[in-house]
Amino acid sequence: MNGAESLVRTLLKGGVDVCFANPGTSEMHFVGALDRVEGMRCVLGLFEGVCSGAADGYYRMTDTPASTLLHLGPGLANSAANLHNAKKAGSGIVNIVGEHALYHIQYDTPLTADIEGIARPFSHWVKTSPTSKTVAADGALAIQAARVAPGQIATLILPADTAWGEADGVADTPDTPPPAGPQKEVVVAAAKALKQGNSAMLFLGGRALRARGLELAGKIAAKTGCRIQAAGGTARIERGAGRVATLRLHFVVETAQVQLKGVTKMVLVGAKPPAAFFAYPGKPSVLTPPDCETTLLCPVDGDPIAALEALAAELGALNEKPVGVAQAGRPERPTGQFTLEGLGQALGATLPEGAIVVDESVTTGRGFFPYTVGAPPHDWLNNMGGSIGFGTPVAVGAAVACPNRKVIAMIGDGSAMYTFQSLWTMAREGLDICVMIFSNRSYNILYSQLADVGAANPGPRAIDMLTLDRPTIDFPGMAKSLGVPGTQVHDLEALTKQLSYAMSQRGPYLIDVVM
Repeated sequence: MNGAESLVRTLLKGGVDVCFANPGTSEMHFVGALDRVEGMRCVLGLFEGVCSGAADGYYRMTDTPASTLLHLGPGLANSAANLHNAKKAGSGIVNIVGEHALYHIQYDTPLTADIEGIARPFSHWVKTSPTSKTVAADGALAIQAARVAPGQIATLILPADTAWGEADGVADTPDTPPPAGPQKEVVVAAAKALKQGNSAMLFLGGRALRARGLELAGKIAAKTGCRIQAAGGTARIERGAGRVATLRLHFVVETAQVQLKGVTKMVLVGAKPPAAFFAYPGKPSVLTPPDCETTLLCPVDGDPIAALEALAAELGALNEKPVGVAQAGRPERPTGQFTLEGLGQALGATLPEGAIVVDESVTTGRGFFPYTVGAPPHDWLNNMGGSIGFGTPVAVGAAVACPNRKVIAMIGDGSAMYTFQSLWTMAREGLDICVMIFSNRSYNILYSQLADVGAANPGPRAIDMLTLDRPTIDFPGMAKSLGVPGTQVHDLEALTKQLSYAMSQRGPYLIDVVM
């Protein structure tokens, strides 16, 4: 058994049985091991950012790490933007990065790079295996690190000679310590804060936004009269009829301040204190009111469900009927020209039960929550890291994780161009994904950002940096070349018809919403 085979066997023994791969020469022994070892599902991506984003989506839906297989320093660098997003989302990933044979690095050949240096900003754990004898144990430590709550990025660098050299065997993955539970005094302080009623707020993030966490929040709100608010960046919210509904904190500073107006006591559960996405001249970075006192009940690496259970018990709220439970109901099917409200209605009218919505709609989809709140139960995944090119790769991972659920990826046209190679993987794997591209022929969000940062009244050269209309991008044509059928729609009636069609059949499909 060589080092590569010992690593594949260790990954499988440790529960890592999916690999999103873009291999090269230095990874060929790992690729060869896949033929000798049964059990690893390998999904090929045509760009490393597809692989890292897919691993993020897989973790969000399974709470289990997948692995990536990346080629040397440049391959890891290509994956970095979506590793950044995954790290911010608390997704666990085991990166396997090939390296030159250790004795070859000294010759500084073209692909030689500081792989550990590239990995560190986007990883919680980094190691280069020194010999083939340690590869299995190093792989087990990487799995352990990836499982640390809420999920971590572990990067194992595999020199070619450690992959082809003789190995000792397979390693067991050490147990990962569970997240710390809530301390009694903190629970008591949080309970006292929330008794202030409507001026108090539960501010939720991470797994607090799963169905059980929201149910507990609804019980606590029923007992105390406090408000419930989701953080602006959310890895996964379990939404729809029968679940406690909540809105995300808005991206726009002024709107977020309205949502937080009058809050004097805030209890954080799996979330950081709310802050503006960017710095803006004359606007605050901290979004809570100046007189608001904040209590940290559960940090982002804690156990938010245990914290909410303890808080509900302290308040005597466990037997309360939760408030804010969404009632089943859909909007009417919209007609006429595109409006943001109409787009939300079209989605709400057609969303199937168990759907997974991957939202990189940027400006277009910010107001969709009210129109989908009564749809059948579904999951909603957002970009927490802000690096675009997130939507279609994460949709790939979610579809691999949940093959019997429809995935809807909503993407702006500018974002779509970053990782459009994802559609080839969707076609090759037969993934059940509907891709909606909102084509406003521009980086539309940047028009408002010009004004917000004090750079209003742009001239023609500035405008030219924000438009995508010279030439116009043919998304259905590109999708067809990658094996995915698709169409354009120009009004709400056509969109609703195409969404209904996409939801009724399996496999990838693209709808270009020309706005």
